[in-house]
Amino acid sequence: MTSAIQSMTLGVETRQALDDFAARYSRLAVLTGAGVSTASGIPDYRDQHGEWKRSPPMQHQQFMGNHAARQRYWARALAGFRVLGQAQPNPAHRLLAELESLGRISGVITQNVDGLHQRAGSRRVIDLHGRADRVRCMACGASRMRHALHAELTQLNPRWADVSALAAPDGDADLEADFSDFRVPDCTRCGSGIWKPDVVFFGDSVPRESVERAFALVEESDALLVVGSSLMVFSGFRFVRAAARDGKPIACFNLGLTRADDLYTLKVEAPVETSLAALRACCG
Repeated sequence: MTSAIQSMTLGVETRQALDDFAARYSRLAVLTGAGVSTASGIPDYRDQHGEWKRSPPMQHQQFMGNHAARQRYWARALAGFRVLGQAQPNPAHRLLAELESLGRISGVITQNVDGLHQRAGSRRVIDLHGRADRVRCMACGASRMRHALHAELTQLNPRWADVSALAAPDGDADLEADFSDFRVPDCTRCGSGIWKPDVVFFGDSVPRESVERAFALVEESDALLVVGSSLMVFSGFRFVRAAARDGKPIACFNLGLTRADDLYTLKVEAPVETSLAALRACCG
């Protein structure tokens, strides 16, 4: 697997710069975004210019305050979440796990909600935006696995079970229909709470504990590596800004524009699995 990826060679100057970076900074904190999971079949939000590829995702206040928005979300999720639920780790996930096992990565801060880093073998993962495979009651805090809620949704809405649509990021789908008859159950524990994916929607705040753990990971590491993220969302960009403020070196593996292009010590514009394979080769 690794040798096949390495055949997509980087330029001589880029390889030398990557060698130098790896030799100088032996313990990297890694911040990952959607570009790490696109090879697993999960779409990303933005193009190489940092612009939206599709309509912006569900907003927290919209979901919480509008029953029709929740009907639309969960109906579309019956189609869209199949892609997220069936996705498998790709070479980028596995290379990051391997680099961690070699002691070259101190941990991964991920903006993704797919759980693929853990399934690939990464041990220290901070799920900055939560996990899409769980749901939580917004009234009483009850938690359940998402597949159990989807089974209940299917039972309540059998005609939606086999609807197909183009998958969108984070388990959504590009589907427009009349959702007014879609039945969304309340929490079974408190009887009235709203079930919401255990993820940070746009307009919501990242839990303080996750932010503090992520800052601590960056602080204890020699350098920060950004992989597959445009950093257009502040929740990830804040760690790059903090590292730059503290004089900590920052490298980036990403195709296209990012919000922090003026802050990097090194930027490699190539498929992330190619860049990670080259980094792995640097580590012996």
